[in-house]
Amino acid sequence: MLQRSKLAIAAACLLANLAFAAESDFRVTLLGTASPSPRPDRFGPSTLVEAGSVKLLIDAGRGVPIRLWQMRVPMGRIDALLITHYHSDHVSGVPDVWLTGWLQPPFGQRKTPFHVIGPTGARELMDNLQRAYAADIRIRLVDEKNPPEGIAVKVEEFSADGVVFQKDGVRVSAFEVDHGEVIKPAYGYRIDYGGRSVVISGDMRLSENVVKHGTGADLLIHELGAAKAELLKNPAMQRIIDHHTTPRDVGRVFERARPTLAVYTHIVRLSNATIPEPSLAEILAETRETYAGPLVFGEDLMTFDVSARGVGVYRSGGP
Repeated sequence: MLQRSKLAIAAACLLANLAFAAESDFRVTLLGTASPSPRPDRFGPSTLVEAGSVKLLIDAGRGVPIRLWQMRVPMGRIDALLITHYHSDHVSGVPDVWLTGWLQPPFGQRKTPFHVIGPTGARELMDNLQRAYAADIRIRLVDEKNPPEGIAVKVEEFSADGVVFQKDGVRVSAFEVDHGEVIKPAYGYRIDYGGRSVVISGDMRLSENVVKHGTGADLLIHELGAAKAELLKNPAMQRIIDHHTTPRDVGRVFERARPTLAVYTHIVRLSNATIPEPSLAEILAETRETYAGPLVFGEDLMTFDVSARGVGVYRSGGP
């Protein structure tokens, strides 16, 4: 199975050069590429964007501090966390990044407020986390003499499409996506820097807004949900897939948007005790029914170097 998966990834890379050396000042690293599934090889959803001097996190799922430190990126260096929506798998790592990033060892060292940007609900989330961890904060302020500014929180909320962050030539625009009738708000993000662009879909079913904001992007990172047809006879499994984009439909998005490189992340593969999850090769075959361009299956710690030469792909950090 592992060998087949590696072959599928190799086939999907197509024009991407896996030996491409890091030469750009605009890099995107997949810190976690799983869904809620507790997979040891795929941590919770999170993406690191490094553009010039700016470092941004898009979502913070399970295990984000571990992945950041594998790359030797201190949590205190993150300029802002941008949240796509409030499903637990996308925010369960928020308190870990916030609290661990405040500690004084090299992996932390935050000395300014933790900056959180998200759709309506971000303030409620952070207010409740501050209440939940009040004892820990009180203790560390006295016992470890951690700087009070580093545990403070700065929250910015938005409720419509538009620019939500600008700093040192980096512009981040939020756009609404459809993740289901009751899963609102839900947004994706476009990051523009130095004439280059990266689009991250967030969780969604087929959405015109991703095509609109992703058209011509250098890098379009998109979620997917896949399951074998016999499994979808189970209504609970069908409901899950109905909240995501099938490989065939993601292919339609890629075909219309025509990014320089298309990438899969937040890879939802459903199964049960008798019906296995679809393989990456099967997902690739379904995608190829509607899209023939450059495509990569994302893995944790996979980095995309967005330069004037194109988009290079390589692996960062530890194992």
